[in-house]
Amino acid sequence: MTTQEVADKFMEMANHGKYNEIQDKLYAENCVSIEPANSPGLNTVEGLNAIKEKGKKFNEAIEEMHGGYTGNAIVAGNHFAVTMGMDATMKGTGRMKMDEVAVYEVKDGKIVKEQFFF
Repeated sequence: MTTQEVADKFMEMANHGKYNEIQDKLYAENCVSIEPANSPGLNTVEGLNAIKEKGKKFNEAIEEMHGGYTGNAIVAGNHFAVTMGMDATMKGTGRMKMDEVAVYEVKDGKIVKEQFFF
């Protein structure tokens, strides 16, 4: 798949809340997930299983979801970017709104790197 095709599939699944399916179908086994240096409790990890575990731990920290969004993908070369956000009550810290830009790198039809900016 081209980067545009990966971005289109990503958006199709994201708009239906199928984030686990995105990882299963679009991520390479050796992908990397990079978090900002100032992110509380989130680490940069390597490998699809580590990314899934990181997502599981993040989801377990959510007490209640109040809303969220994923913006349209912007494609440039072998990268695409989307804006994302959520309004959630986190266990132990209360309700917060979070907005970020996520940048994905595609190689050989698979996502090989995700990087978050917030």
